[in-house]
Amino acid sequence: MSPPPGALGPLLDGSRRRVDAARQAQPAAIVWGLARARSAVDPPRPFLTGRGPALQVIAEMKRRSPSGGTLCPELDPIAVGRGYADAGAAALSVLTEPDQFGGRLQDLTAAREASGLPCLRKDFILDPYQVAEARAAGADAILLIVAAVAGPVLGACLHAAAALGMAALVEVHTEAEVATALAAGATCIGINNRDLDRLTTDLAVTERLRPHLPPGIVVVAESGIASPEDVRRMAAAGVDAVLVGERLMRAPDPAAVCRVLVEAGRGAGPAVPLAGPAALGAGER
Repeated sequence: MSPPPGALGPLLDGSRRRVDAARQAQPAAIVWGLARARSAVDPPRPFLTGRGPALQVIAEMKRRSPSGGTLCPELDPIAVGRGYADAGAAALSVLTEPDQFGGRLQDLTAAREASGLPCLRKDFILDPYQVAEARAAGADAILLIVAAVAGPVLGACLHAAAALGMAALVEVHTEAEVATALAAGATCIGINNRDLDRLTTDLAVTERLRPHLPPGIVVVAESGIASPEDVRRMAAAGVDAVLVGERLMRAPDPAAVCRVLVEAGRGAGPAVPLAGPAALGAGER
């Protein structure tokens, strides 16, 4: 598959180089062995499950981004993770991409241990190797971007996640990508409000795509959620959770802002209960 244009192409090129280098340093058999051992002694935590019938907040941590520039260069994943947990976040999203986001897998390991929350590895995953790598580091869920891994690779990564008991948040941007995600068996779908070419956000993307998702699909609105009004707007659109990153990372006190958004979600009315890995069939996580 040729690299997509715009901002995504260089990110995927970097991810491919890192996978190739990682395979040389640590063969796949070793990584899969570490991942299975991790799951045996520390099973994945259910992702996006029950803190009540409200819309839930996935709170993100990252040092910088291509769209937002420098956000939180002195990020302490332990302190931020604990703060998000205290604020009522349902899960953490941890950027592990190093070049453009300043992330690392060690951030996820530290945040998960400190917070007690399920953690999503947010990265540009292109290979089942990275799924096993994520589980070995403690990740409970992975992000799969349809624009990056459509086709057999998407199915292979979903299968790898299921084999390790992990959830998969499958990200879409268009109606065609929704169809691809559903055909692959995705049951947790993230609608990204950010245009990956222009790096602009529009909450109307979620409002347009949400009706294309059938009952039983867990739906997460990603990007562009910055205020209680945005949370309520996404709740009205029928999503089950919102993923918030830049707004939190720009705040002097990320946990305080997270708490405000969590409270807005709790006041937004009943939402569809969210499913974790235990509720999903094999190959559908």
